[in-house]
Amino acid sequence: MGLFKRNPFGHVLFFKKWLIRILGTLSHQRYHGFNELKIEGSEIIKGLPPTGVLFVSNHQTYFADVVAMFHVFNASLSHRVDTIKNVGYLWQPKLNIYYVAAKETMKSGLLPKILAYAGAVTVERTWREKGKDIQREVNLNDTKNIGIALSDGWVITFPQGTTKPWKPIRKGTAHIIKEYKPLVVPIVIDGFRRSFDKRGLRVKKKGILQSMEIKTPLDIDYENESVEEIVEKIEYAIEQHPSFLKVIPEEELAMEEELNKTRQWRY
Repeated sequence: MGLFKRNPFGHVLFFKKWLIRILGTLSHQRYHGFNELKIEGSEIIKGLPPTGVLFVSNHQTYFADVVAMFHVFNASLSHRVDTIKNVGYLWQPKLNIYYVAAKETMKSGLLPKILAYAGAVTVERTWREKGKDIQREVNLNDTKNIGIALSDGWVITFPQGTTKPWKPIRKGTAHIIKEYKPLVVPIVIDGFRRSFDKRGLRVKKKGILQSMEIKTPLDIDYENESVEEIVEKIEYAIEQHPSFLKVIPEEELAMEEELNKTRQWRY
C-alpha cells in the first residue's frame, strides 16, 4: 500500500489505519473491560465477500454502536469468533468499512469530525434537522456515495435513522438495497443506551452487559420484492417490528420510556 494511497472519498489510508488503531485501542475497555460485550454469530463475518455488504442494525447511541462493530468485524476477520479479546486485531484493520451517519451529527464537534475520517458516509436527513421536523428532498449524491462505499467495501447503516426504539424503517434503505443489490446482514444490539450517553462518547454506567447478534444474510429478491416488503423484512430481522413489542416485559418498556424522558431533559 502506497504511503498516500486514498480511498474513493479521498481519505489517506495510512492515516485512516493509524486512526482506527488509536481510537480502537482507546475504546477497547468500553466493550472488554469495565463493560462486557456478548457477541453471537461473528463467524458469519469471515465468510462475507470483501465488498458489496450492507449491515443493517437497530441504533442506540450515535457512535458507540458503530465503534463496537468495527471491533467485532476486525476481530472476526482475525479469526476471533465471538470475542474481542486481545486488541492486536486492530494492527491490520479492514480499511474499507464505512458507516452511514447524519451530516449534522458528524459536524457537531472535533471528535465527530475525527470519527468521520474513520469511515463515515455522511447524508442529509430528509425528515429532521437541528431537533426539528422538516421535509427535504433526498440528495441523490448521498445515495450515490453509499453506492460508491458498497462498491469499495462494507457499509453499516441504521435504517431507523434514530436512536429511539420501535421507530419505522426509512424506505430509503430499501431503495438502496433494490438499486445496488448488496448482501444484507442484520445485526441486533442491546445494552448500549444503558452503558453510554446518547452520543456514545461518555460512559454513563459501568458493569453493563452489552450484546451484539450478527444474523445470517437476508434472502432478498431484488427485482420482484417491493420496497414495503424489504422494509418489513428488515424490521423483523433487526427485531424492531411492532410485533416484538408484545414480548417485551412492561417494566422494561417503562424503563425505556423513563430513559427517553431523561435524554430529552439533557439534550
